[in-house]
Amino acid sequence: MQIILYEPEIPPNTGTIARLCAATCTTLNLVEPLGFSLEDRYLRRAGLDYWPYVPLRVWPSWEALLQGWDGGRLVCSSARGGTPYHQFVFQPNDGLVLGPETRGLPEAVTVDRALVRIPIWGKVRSLNVANAAAVLLYEALRQTGELDRRCGP
Repeated sequence: MQIILYEPEIPPNTGTIARLCAATCTTLNLVEPLGFSLEDRYLRRAGLDYWPYVPLRVWPSWEALLQGWDGGRLVCSSARGGTPYHQFVFQPNDGLVLGPETRGLPEAVTVDRALVRIPIWGKVRSLNVANAAAVLLYEALRQTGELDRRCGP
């Protein structure tokens, strides 16, 4: 399982997702352009001292990721459409793709790909991307039997 952030904009959200990735030994893929520097103090503070434990790959573009992707399916998230995440069947090598906070994933990224959503009943338009990443990742790990996996010493 891997997490892919397409053109992330808000440093603390990415830092929080990086911490999630460190906690679960999940590779974090960042697709440029980023809305911040990887040296941003807010990004670093949100990830605390876990950054050395984050398997991180930075891609210069979506096209570069597609050309170099060595994982399984790319499963895109959406606040508006797709299969509810709890009804979707995840596979062990899936890449969970989440979009930028202010605009979500463009159609060019989601077309012809699996699309999942987290049901929202309230009057908000979407969940925070870090919350969404955690919900999707843990459900995917649960379904694939990877919750008990271990990494590192």
